[in-house]
Amino acid sequence: MLFILCIFMTLPVILLAGVPIENASAFSQPAMGIFLVGLAGILISRNQPRYLKPRYMFVLTVNVWVVVSLLAAIPFYQSSLQLSWTDAIFESISGITTTGSTVLSGLDNMAPEILIWRSILQWLGGIGIIGMFVAVLPFLGIGGMRLFATESSEWTDKELPRMKSLGRGLLLIYSFFTFSCAMVYWFSGMSLFDAVNHALTTLSTGGYSTSDMSMGKFESDLLLFESTFFMMLGGLPFFLFVRELHGQHGVLLRDQQVKAFLSFLLLVTTLLTLHRCYVQPDIEPFSAFAAVLFNVTSVVTTTGYASEDYSLWGPLAYTAFLFLTFVGGCSGSTSGGMKIFRFQLSFMALREQLTRLIHPRAVLTRNYNGRPVSDAIITSLIAYGFVFVFCLLVMTLALASLGLDFMTSLTGSLTALTNVGPGLGDVIGPAGNFQTLPDAAKWILTAGMLMGRLELLSVIVLFSPVFWRN
Repeated sequence: MLFILCIFMTLPVILLAGVPIENASAFSQPAMGIFLVGLAGILISRNQPRYLKPRYMFVLTVNVWVVVSLLAAIPFYQSSLQLSWTDAIFESISGITTTGSTVLSGLDNMAPEILIWRSILQWLGGIGIIGMFVAVLPFLGIGGMRLFATESSEWTDKELPRMKSLGRGLLLIYSFFTFSCAMVYWFSGMSLFDAVNHALTTLSTGGYSTSDMSMGKFESDLLLFESTFFMMLGGLPFFLFVRELHGQHGVLLRDQQVKAFLSFLLLVTTLLTLHRCYVQPDIEPFSAFAAVLFNVTSVVTTTGYASEDYSLWGPLAYTAFLFLTFVGGCSGSTSGGMKIFRFQLSFMALREQLTRLIHPRAVLTRNYNGRPVSDAIITSLIAYGFVFVFCLLVMTLALASLGLDFMTSLTGSLTALTNVGPGLGDVIGPAGNFQTLPDAAKWILTAGMLMGRLELLSVIVLFSPVFWRN
């Protein structure tokens, strides 16, 4: 992972070859150091057996994300931005977890190498989280991929050929969608630089932009529809795209999670569009639909783009966007959030419980996408829900203790845990950023972003005494 990071750290300098680069040394020097450390690690461990039980995978997964995030902050710290270590690490972790919260302003006039580095971090975080959901978390008994993958108790060389084949397919699909998105943006009026940056952060559902106005800079309904389409792609399970690529046609649209995700977006968009046209009768209905669809998709997929300040659409829309922050995309996508499948399983469990109240001796079966849903998965769902609410409560109280108002504390914690990006309110809302928050608040939110990206339980388990006992 360090070896890969150093390669991508040189890309801002390579891609901008021929253009005066103000911060070239901020990328080249740390890249060389990381390269040497990574190379040493590869040489030392090249003959070691790859036999990793879940206990080691928990430690490895968390450490990879933490260490890579910290090292990726070095260019921000050494650049002409003169960021503190706190701000540099916050920006880096927000990028690589595809959260999209930012402490930077003046993006329209910022050095291009900094902007492209932010976008690269989100693109790397996007493919990293897909790989983690498909190849790692199923072996740890965490995440929705347990519904689609065969359980295993260890990660050995026997599993590597299958994982490598799946990994190549995922990378091919992810890269193809990114390239297509960049071309569509470019042909629709963006500059090539803007198109590439926004393509990297659209498919990764990250939301970093090259402008303080985000997608509102371009004032184009066509671009909003195009961006919405690619955000939706980023919010879908990528392993299903791989199955489609291998000839299993139709699996994507038959998937229960996909159908629920798309239906939910359409329903919420329709209702909020009708509400906005009622509250603002002078607005053109087509433009209202484009803006609502774009912003709803951005929040649900945890991208974090904004075409305008949707908190000004009235109390109903304001409250709706607060609750939309919880939802998230599909499992196996680049999206954060609680994920659609958890809501589906919760309704399934509720329906089962109501049925048992009426028919206590009834024999009921749970099926999801034609697969049985075990009690272990339901137990995991309940545990995740409890941990999520508990972490949200603790983080909100911690931020409030630092003097932040209720809305900033609540939505800041919520957007960190769900990896959405902007919160609500005057400070961290769609029109603001996180720069003015105290350093202690930024560290709390940084921890929240990492925990949310790693599905909470994979981090919480490291603090359990049972985990460290032989």
